[in-house]
Amino acid sequence: MEWIKVVLLPFVITLVTTPLVIWIAKYIDAYAKINERTVHTKRNIARIGGVAIYVAFMISMTCFMKSDTQIRGLLLGSSIMFFGGLVDDLVDLSPKKKLAFQTAASIVVIFYGNTMLGKIFLPFGIVIDMGLVSYLITFLWLTGITNAVNLIDGLDGLASGISLIILVVVASLCIIDNRPDIMTISLILVGSLFGFLIFNSYPAKVFLGDCGALFLGFMLANISLMGFKSSTFITLGLPILMCGVPIVDTLSAILRRKLSGKKIDQADKNHLHHVLMRKFGHKNTVLILYAVTLCSGIVAYIYILNSILGLILLCVELIVCEMFLEKTQMIATWFHPVTSIVNFVKKYKKIRKKS
Repeated sequence: MEWIKVVLLPFVITLVTTPLVIWIAKYIDAYAKINERTVHTKRNIARIGGVAIYVAFMISMTCFMKSDTQIRGLLLGSSIMFFGGLVDDLVDLSPKKKLAFQTAASIVVIFYGNTMLGKIFLPFGIVIDMGLVSYLITFLWLTGITNAVNLIDGLDGLASGISLIILVVVASLCIIDNRPDIMTISLILVGSLFGFLIFNSYPAKVFLGDCGALFLGFMLANISLMGFKSSTFITLGLPILMCGVPIVDTLSAILRRKLSGKKIDQADKNHLHHVLMRKFGHKNTVLILYAVTLCSGIVAYIYILNSILGLILLCVELIVCEMFLEKTQMIATWFHPVTSIVNFVKKYKKIRKKS
């Protein structure tokens, strides 16, 4: 079967090149730093593992995909993102310089690859034409998802495993939506990540680094714009749902830092995985977040088959997510809007009964 070849080739390439990358990291001193932000304590862990994934992806794309303007834009834009991340891994770029690389990559995809979010398909047949605003929305989407995946790269195998689960679901959805091109791209990344996770799972021998995390985030953002345009689901709904963990983590981090008067890019140890790890430990936290991502993917798949049931499950998932944020106080100790509404309703019922 063709899909086995598509998965197997990048798997083998990553399996072979990752030890080589670890060896190279030793000689160029490309190790992950240990500071107050990190949760690992083991020294001399290579931080440029994304190189192996990038190499496997590029070689496999050459073997299995026919080139067109959109594909060339994807490859060029993702390469800019990868090399920007690699430079950051080696010399620590400033936030402005990182954004410059992300902007350049997004511009290539939008204007050269002509990949944009032109319309948003809402449930019940509602369509919103974005017009000129689509350029801004597409840029924000590309950079937002890219940085969201980078932010959750804080535990062994977390970002790579979550990306793998998302891509498997995307490939499954492509069968229903008849998108063999998107399925091939997704499966190439799946094979690359399977090979990498052998070395990246807890306890990790190598980390993705910014080159890997930014590359994966950028690929996920692009794939979501390239596919599912004919479905009745919200154009951004599937990737938002399947990228639920990094998106929730990113938005809560931005809100938390704003409310506490900190800079948005100022790191802390109150990310979703940090909160869970304090209670469940490193390995169990990763497995929990895998399960959450898988559930989101299943909800997305159910929506394609039954839109009403899918929307109901989505609402339930959003409520559970909100209650978790309030219970763990990830955003702020006083941030509990849903709990406040529930308590108000309870008090109101008691007053009505007394009267």
